[in-house]
Amino acid sequence: MAEFHKLLARLKGALEKPQAPAAHENHVPVTPVPVASIAQRAELASSFARELEAVSGRFLGVLTADEAAARVALLARETSAKSVAIGEGVTTKMSIFSAALETAGCALMKPRGIDKGQEDARAAMIAQFAATDIGIAEAHYAIASTGTFAVMTAEARPSSLTLLPPISVIIVHIDRVVSNLAAAVAGFGVDAIATNRVSFITGPSRTADIEKRIVMGVHGPKMLCGAIIWPNE
Repeated sequence: MAEFHKLLARLKGALEKPQAPAAHENHVPVTPVPVASIAQRAELASSFARELEAVSGRFLGVLTADEAAARVALLARETSAKSVAIGEGVTTKMSIFSAALETAGCALMKPRGIDKGQEDARAAMIAQFAATDIGIAEAHYAIASTGTFAVMTAEARPSSLTLLPPISVIIVHIDRVVSNLAAAVAGFGVDAIATNRVSFITGPSRTADIEKRIVMGVHGPKMLCGAIIWPNE
């Protein structure tokens, strides 16, 4: 509920923001975000936060990149994390997170390119990811109706980043929070989905194979934390 109030406060601030001044000579005009667009984004963010927590995820808030980095650094301190694997961003400068985590005393590991045939090097990198305390990635899209993150794999954003560390932190830009799966698929494009691996992540890992009891973290992260990046505009 506290995060919902923060979301409303951010929305209120955006709506009360004065109109951008007329463009001066040699300056590119700035178009303010339409009120309807701001309201729609806020509604999608609220729905996503509610659904994420309904599937046992932990919503960190609707934050600027700097605020999100500080919140993740606090999470690292709270969980006594010593090592963090961090992938390349989609729209966000992940160096902001790297700096905050280094200040928190965490050792950082970043994915590196591995040529075909270097299976030993690939296996070693995967083992390093599995041994880290936190994995941080930026999602391409977040699906508001189900609290799902959609992450397309890349060399600097491997699927192991979100699958192996016991705590997974995923951020997403507010403009990439969409209403449903169809909107996310349309955003990726059929060709991109056909030629790339996409992970759809809904809550932390869980299984009910053992005596029909739900156990968290057996086949993947035990904790999934999500944050929506709403930049200062």
